[in-house]
Amino acid sequence: MVVVWELLPDKKLKQPEDMPENSNDFDPAVRETILNEAAASESFPEAQPIVNAHAHTFYSFNYKEYSPTTFALEAKRAGLEIGGIVDFDVLDGLDEFWAASRRLDLKGCIGLESRVFVPEFSDRVINSPGEPGISYHMGTGFTTTDIPVKAQEFLDGMRQTSETRNRAMADRVNAYLDPLVLDYDKDVAPLTPNGNATERHLCLAYARKAAAQYPEESALRTFWGEKLGVAPEDLKELPEGRAITDLIRAKTMKKGGVGYVQPDSGSFPKMADMNQFVLLSGALPTITWLDGTSDGECAIEELVEVSRSTGAVAFNIIPDRNYTPGSPDQKLANLQHVVKLSDDLGLPLIAGTEMNSPGQKFVDDFDSAELNPLRQSFLRGGWILHAHSTLQKAHGMGYLSDWAKGNFSDVHLKNNFYAEFGEVFSPRGETVLVDRLNNEMVPAEVLALAGEAMGSA
Repeated sequence: MVVVWELLPDKKLKQPEDMPENSNDFDPAVRETILNEAAASESFPEAQPIVNAHAHTFYSFNYKEYSPTTFALEAKRAGLEIGGIVDFDVLDGLDEFWAASRRLDLKGCIGLESRVFVPEFSDRVINSPGEPGISYHMGTGFTTTDIPVKAQEFLDGMRQTSETRNRAMADRVNAYLDPLVLDYDKDVAPLTPNGNATERHLCLAYARKAAAQYPEESALRTFWGEKLGVAPEDLKELPEGRAITDLIRAKTMKKGGVGYVQPDSGSFPKMADMNQFVLLSGALPTITWLDGTSDGECAIEELVEVSRSTGAVAFNIIPDRNYTPGSPDQKLANLQHVVKLSDDLGLPLIAGTEMNSPGQKFVDDFDSAELNPLRQSFLRGGWILHAHSTLQKAHGMGYLSDWAKGNFSDVHLKNNFYAEFGEVFSPRGETVLVDRLNNEMVPAEVLALAGEAMGSA
């Protein structure tokens, strides 16, 4: 069963009549109740060789307003082999998603994304359009919010920096869009449970306030046409669809817009500092990839080495952005190149479709002619990430642990072990694993225990 929620003008979600509550409710107790009812009553399909390990939730921005619980449920209903969440600048969804994935026997993982400064690429655009030296960057495989003080200070700083940046942007855009003016605390912060708003929340808030302020379509078109420099009749998907919210973002918040301020080396943390935070938290620093068309990503071998020099050990790709179905092009060639590069270097691949913009797929089309040849690399990366998360949480035996360092002298041998564990083991065997696992075991013993745990689960 796949539930489709209807978004109402008052920002609440209309649920189907046969469900008394919804799993996107901001009340965690409501979400937990829905999860338990679904786990007890639904029959889920067998897992298929598909993966989305990079879905945002409503703790940053998900265009369907999915909570961590909802994404876990929909991943299980869709038969994902691995499902994972990634939010901007926060780990707020970690405990909920971990619990949901255990309850549903879903192979899962949790990540965090932000933007960083890369000094070695200060004069080259990487994957943040129009912003030389600035790169989206990730940590994956977080298993706890109980992190060292130094790591917590960094995490708190990311959240605060993001909020300060967004509030200042809203002030600049307000001055331009006047008489359409947002109250950040009333119109923006409540759109996400813990107030961690993003630029996309700002766009949605402006679209909704404009619709309320100009209820007649002709007046709404006139307002946006004048402010955004577009013929009113050419405006699409009013009042708050993807076309209009993307246009608001492009015209007011991105380079050239009234709200935009060119970042410098002090606007975002350095990549090396974010990598250190991720390592301190027991997770895996992860390189992100857009499509290989920028100056920075054209030098991908150099960028990878710069990233690896401060701890990066995994590679994230959004496959859907990297090919045109039925039409081989340069982006597809770039994708094939970075997949091979990652495989050769032993960098586990993380794939996902984000869901942070209306219309994005829930899961990539791995049956397509373009992605099917790459499917195994993405599945393998997902298994490695799931195995790392499971073993790190259970006994501190994750991918970068002292146990891993003591047992694997070669990254490819290490990847083989974690991939095999991740393919075999799922959360339903966790009780046996946690009870009997210990870091005196050699890899073969751990694999044997994983098989035994699954056999007795």
